[in-house]
Amino acid sequence: MYIPGINPYILHIGSFGIRWYGFFMAVSMAIGIWYMVKRLAGKLGEDFVYNLALVAIVTGVIGARLVFVLTNPGYFLQHLAEIPAVYLGGLSIHGAIGGGVLGVWWYCRRCKKPLWPVLDSTVYGIVWGIILVRIGNIFNQEILGRPSAFWFGRHPSQIYEMIMGAILLYNFLRRSRQNPADGFLFWNFFVWYTVMRFISEAFRDNPLYLIHYVNTTYGFGFVTLEQWFTPLLFVIALLAMRWRLRMGEHALEAMPEALGVAGAAPVGEEPVPASGETEEQSPASGDAGEHLPANGDPEGPVPAPGNRIELAVHEPAPAGDEPEPPAKPAPKPRSTRSRRRPAAAEPESGSAPSGGDEESSRDAPR
Repeated sequence: MYIPGINPYILHIGSFGIRWYGFFMAVSMAIGIWYMVKRLAGKLGEDFVYNLALVAIVTGVIGARLVFVLTNPGYFLQHLAEIPAVYLGGLSIHGAIGGGVLGVWWYCRRCKKPLWPVLDSTVYGIVWGIILVRIGNIFNQEILGRPSAFWFGRHPSQIYEMIMGAILLYNFLRRSRQNPADGFLFWNFFVWYTVMRFISEAFRDNPLYLIHYVNTTYGFGFVTLEQWFTPLLFVIALLAMRWRLRMGEHALEAMPEALGVAGAAPVGEEPVPASGETEEQSPASGDAGEHLPANGDPEGPVPAPGNRIELAVHEPAPAGDEPEPPAKPAPKPRSTRSRRRPAAAEPESGSAPSGGDEESSRDAPR
């Protein structure tokens, strides 16, 4: 959007001034830090999050300015003193993301913290930066659109990208509620950003490289330097997003085994019952037993391992009655010349009496 004579300063005292561009950038950084603290402080520590945010901001600004300078070599070769003048505007979002990711990766590796949850949390501040910093671009009169035959003249490319940022913010919040795998939110954002940036770049009044096509009626052109690199970045982001999605699916499949669910058994095996929950209670000792024949061999074939063994149970004797042991036969009396009545044998301890005196059934030999 082109507005002639707009003042880029909020406050200007002598040589000191505060620009709208820097103000909106500071606000977007504050929003990003607030969200990171909200998401990560409880898990990774508040001090770590604040230090991480400082590293990400510094490396992100360096990367953003470096890429912007490299994509506008003609101007900066003639104005070398303006290369570090970040307050004048001119930052590349691709460079900001690249520099910020490198800084986050280095600091997480140094502190031995997980990378992907941290990168996911940075998306909220990035999309707010896209929305708010484009307002600063209007005050700085930069990122102007190409002239067209429409009633508004130049395309309001800053407004287009503010709308793009709002769509990305909505997509991020919607995806966050689905609790996806770590790293998915970051790469999903980058996939959609590259698609929308390729489209919005056609309406920016940027230099063209190799292919120079401009439609003056509708006000778009191809191919800028950003458009040359965007397809490659799109493919990388798409593959990374699918990779993180598959990692999340594998983690869900492994979750029951990792939790050690009680009673779970491998496929094809029956679960082992818990202690005290046997399939068939054993009878009390002395009340039941297995019938054995006189020769001592068990009745029937020996059951195969794993088959159920059914035990034959004796009916208990009535209370108070004791089984009567069998009486032992009386010893055979010695032969005598005279017919004598043999003395009755005394029963052994624990045996029943013989039932009275008995006479010999035959006479002694003569």
